[in-house]
Amino acid sequence: MTLAPDLEIKIKILIESLGFTLYDIFNIKENENQILRICITKSNREDSASVTLEDCQEVSLALSPLLDVEMPNSKKYFLEVSSPGIERTLRTLAHYQNAIGELVKIKTIDKKEFKGKLLQVNQNTLTLEDTQANMQIIPLESIKKAQTYFEWQSLTCKI
Repeated sequence: MTLAPDLEIKIKILIESLGFTLYDIFNIKENENQILRICITKSNREDSASVTLEDCQEVSLALSPLLDVEMPNSKKYFLEVSSPGIERTLRTLAHYQNAIGELVKIKTIDKKEFKGKLLQVNQNTLTLEDTQANMQIIPLESIKKAQTYFEWQSLTCKI
């Protein structure tokens, strides 16, 4: 199931009208089920609250009629609306720019792997500070897979 570019634009406009930002759209197949997964974020970056279950429900209820009209002949699918999560995929320039200051994992086309703090992004490269405080400049075109990651701090309790 492929979405037409004009439908993606309509989805984006509808989500923005509700005060959210479209992060990404995924068409996936899981256990013989077709899933249309739409990831949203809060539009107001100063709002430290994450996307809630109620937010996802609001967007899902608004999107369902649009999808029913725009995709009347599509095969059965499940609509999922969610946040991209704390460990989210980075695919677009905007994704990288919004992840500045966060920890990222990068795999390149030539099978190199990098982990570290994303410091800077421009049209062609990103700058990463690795775990040894070395600066790595990685061409965006060489990236095969990238995502943010979270390092859990171990806690010790004294009894």
